[in-house]
Amino acid sequence: MGPSLLDALNVRVVGSGKKFMVLAHGLGTDQSVWSRILPYFRTHYRVILYDLAFAGSVNPDYFDFNRYNSLDAYVDDLLQILDSLGVDRCFYVGHSLSSMIGILAAIRRPELFSKLILIGASPRFLNDKDYHGGFEAGEVEKVFLAMESNYEAWVNGFAPLAVGADVPAAVREFSRTLFNMRPDISLFVSRTVFNSDLRGVLGLVRVPCCIIQTAKDVSVPTSVATYLKEHLGGRNTVEMMNVEGHLPHLSAPALLAHHLSRALSRS
Repeated sequence: MGPSLLDALNVRVVGSGKKFMVLAHGLGTDQSVWSRILPYFRTHYRVILYDLAFAGSVNPDYFDFNRYNSLDAYVDDLLQILDSLGVDRCFYVGHSLSSMIGILAAIRRPELFSKLILIGASPRFLNDKDYHGGFEAGEVEKVFLAMESNYEAWVNGFAPLAVGADVPAAVREFSRTLFNMRPDISLFVSRTVFNSDLRGVLGLVRVPCCIIQTAKDVSVPTSVATYLKEHLGGRNTVEMMNVEGHLPHLSAPALLAHHLSRALSRS
């Protein structure tokens, strides 16, 4: 018999508050990406952290390519974690891919979520007729080819672009967690993400959402934050951060904590 989900995904509950908060990381990182954010909230919340199945900190044997071929399996994992911990209500903070996981979870089980806080979120990364996701299909295929042919070189080029801001420590940290991922898993999940399109279900979300967007993000144009605000079905706000990059929890943790606190206080 294999490890339990809580063990396999390194689930931790940290803090002494009464309310639960989930911090869910995105592609290329693991739960350690929240280490500079955690001190701001651990005295007021019971913070749930976990590693998504693709993370380098999870035994790669646990990653089932057949199961994780859509975002639904990640939603199943999140809901099973919350049920196993006896959580009946929580604030959910999701970065990038985990923003979309949170949206799908809130459609399935809206009663579990007081509010979704979505950082660097995108329902569709590819451009479409009347939608600017930021990428053309041909561009993305070139990225996949680069990942496949020389993963190390791709990471060394991509990490500084993703971090955006001139914060060498953040680039080193993001590079570390990217290198921890098995390259075939990283490529597989990247394909899954870029093939996803959640635009058609956004209106089903009734949970209040706060979209946190940086001023310049190589992965998500600012127009996507506006698109989410206009198409998500609940009460939605947008918080613009006056910094660059897709990983503000690494490059500007104090500023991100300020925006998170503001979003939580409006709940």
